[in-house]
Amino acid sequence: MSGQIKIFADSTCDLPPEWISEHQIGIVPLYVVFGEDSLRDGIDITPIELYAKVDQTGALPKTAAPSPSDFMAAFTPYIEQGDQILYISLSSELSSTYQNALVAAEELPAGQVTVIDSRNLSCGIGLLVMKAVQAVKNGSDMPQIVDMLTSTINQVESEFVIDTLEYLYKGGRCSGMQNLIGSLLKIRPVIKVDDGVMTPAYKVRGKKEKALEQMLTNALAKAGDMDNDLIIVVHTMAESEAKYLQQALQEKTGARQVALSTAGCVISSHCGPQTVGLMYTKKI
Repeated sequence: MSGQIKIFADSTCDLPPEWISEHQIGIVPLYVVFGEDSLRDGIDITPIELYAKVDQTGALPKTAAPSPSDFMAAFTPYIEQGDQILYISLSSELSSTYQNALVAAEELPAGQVTVIDSRNLSCGIGLLVMKAVQAVKNGSDMPQIVDMLTSTINQVESEFVIDTLEYLYKGGRCSGMQNLIGSLLKIRPVIKVDDGVMTPAYKVRGKKEKALEQMLTNALAKAGDMDNDLIIVVHTMAESEAKYLQQALQEKTGARQVALSTAGCVISSHCGPQTVGLMYTKKI
């Protein structure tokens, strides 16, 4: 009986694979669905393959949550060796992933699985996961970690510059988008996550670079409120722009680490290619 706390997330956390391996973070994949083909995010399909398939078929994929049985299969081996499970999920406002994890937890031994709704997506989840990982290393117990995460969830700031609204609009994932569609060629939307929901933050007229600069400027204006332990820049096939933001943030915030990550297939399928996101937590 090892009695350790095992941290789990799902594939939408978009953490770098080397971090997942180093910290032994369990990952439960969501699904990307093309017609009759249900493919596990990051296992059966990569973002590059996803976009190639969209170009080939002209159709956007659907996405699906892991089933309760998927969660049970992932959690059970660790429970059998005496571990406690802490799973940090994709926002319950965006997917049934959270609810399915709760169903699985109810089928497993009482008190062995704790499920946290991140109220976020992509590396906004990843930030919470890394805080949980560090808390475990520091010797915190489950109630302490849950209290820390509960206090931190509303402090996570997540914004994205979207290159095309086609993916979000067709996927029905972002409220308030209809009023932007008519001006798509003139307006660059910046999307934020607000209490678990994707919503337009503001609109920038002109080139994408202008929107990226505005997102950077807005973040730097809040630099005094940032938890400078970790900032993450995530992208979908926009590495040069993401690296520019990474370097600027590293130079101007003094953060211990500004990490670069690539979004997985589920996030990519909703946000589309050439998206760049910026995530950090505010001081508590």
